Amino acid sequence: MIAPSTASDLTRRLAQEQAGSRLPSLAAGIVRGGELVWFAARGTLDGRSAGRAADEHTQYRMGSITKTFVAVAVMRLRDEGALDLADPLEKHLPDTSIGDVTIAQLLSHGAGLQAETDGPWWERTEGGPWRSLVAQLGRRHPAGRLFHYSNVGFGVLGELVGRLRGTSWSNVVAEELLEPLGMNRTTKRPVAPHAHGLAVHPFADVVLREPEHDGGAMAPAGQLWSTVRDLGRWAAFLGGETAGLLSAATLAEMCKPLVVVDVPGAPWTGAHGLGVQLWNDGGRRFTGHGGSMPGFLAEVRVDVETGDGVVVATNATSGLSRGFAAGLLDAFTAAEPRHAAAWQVGEVSPALLALTGHWYWGSTTFVLRAMDDGWLRLGPADGAGRASRFRPDGDGGWIGLDGYYAGEPLKVVRRADGDVSHLDLASFVFTRTPYDPSADVPGGVDRAGWH
Repeated sequence: MIAPSTASDLTRRLAQEQAGSRLPSLAAGIVRGGELVWFAARGTLDGRSAGRAADEHTQYRMGSITKTFVAVAVMRLRDEGALDLADPLEKHLPDTSIGDVTIAQLLSHGAGLQAETDGPWWERTEGGPWRSLVAQLGRRHPAGRLFHYSNVGFGVLGELVGRLRGTSWSNVVAEELLEPLGMNRTTKRPVAPHAHGLAVHPFADVVLREPEHDGGAMAPAGQLWSTVRDLGRWAAFLGGETAGLLSAATLAEMCKPLVVVDVPGAPWTGAHGLGVQLWNDGGRRFTGHGGSMPGFLAEVRVDVETGDGVVVATNATSGLSRGFAAGLLDAFTAAEPRHAAAWQVGEVSPALLALTGHWYWGSTTFVLRAMDDGWLRLGPADGAGRASRFRPDGDGGWIGLDGYYAGEPLKVVRRADGDVSHLDLASFVFTRTPYDPSADVPGGVDRAGWH
């Protein structure tokens, strides 16, 4: 649990936001260690003073957070071998006009598809079947060239999931994700108690009821309803508590930035991975997604490194302050910093230990450290430059995991007597002394030596 003073401060912030932004109701929670450690709500389900108060079991429409569930369903299919992210869509859905775009491009909003349907505003009208959506599919940009957010693309991905599983996308999400995770208050349509979707008049304290329909073929883009408690479990999932439903490697793959949200004249702070939004806040990376539908706004944001997360939901079409969710999480982590894990003695084999220490790429000093999981870490001695961890490849060498050397081979080259001559990292030679003349340095070493 968190300190009473921290809980009081977070609750105060939520109350100020609900009142200051004129939100009918506002609910939020903080997740740490896979658990909802703080929750608060302010306001009522219909915005009236005599209405039912919002609580942790109140359903709100999550909007585009739905996309993260569809994305996980796609990645599970990939891990089972039912598809490849590089597959063109036509391999699995041959009846579209966009068959050359890849599944990865659809997941990352890099397929160049239109943002919305061609018909009436889909978020406020009854949705049609797949055949009505497929007739509208079109492009705005060449595939793979830039980020262009596409709700339509996730309608396509929902059909892909359903087609490969032989059922609807929503059944797949319910059976494969919601039920195993105990998210029994997350549904395709609202189930009481739920908030009413409302628009607040910009110049008067009155509200207008927003419509709610089944989105049909567009439902995978923003249909699901959920509670702060259930979305807290989903935040824990995105933070690594996947209950075996997704491997750590696949989750990490989803959270790598693939398409940057480029704003001219400003450093990038947002990107998209495989079905998730990513935020870069001063070097700290966050994953999750925002959501908006008529009458509702929501956000799930999780620190990629620590797994700490925040969930926010309100039943207003607009008004929630930009950065409110991030501010709650920042306030929590500042007040409740994580303690460093205690250092413990590990186990390192003598052969691995013998490789540790200083190595030189040309005249640049690197340090090789042994990690107690049998991995290595190689990086510049001054901390600036290319660094990477390496895991054993099962054949006496290692494979890079990070940055420039991700996927690149690291080999230990030995002399005839078995002593180590040098390290070969993707053709770069690292020697025990700068430009060791006894090692096989590409281009040779000047016979005059250092002078």
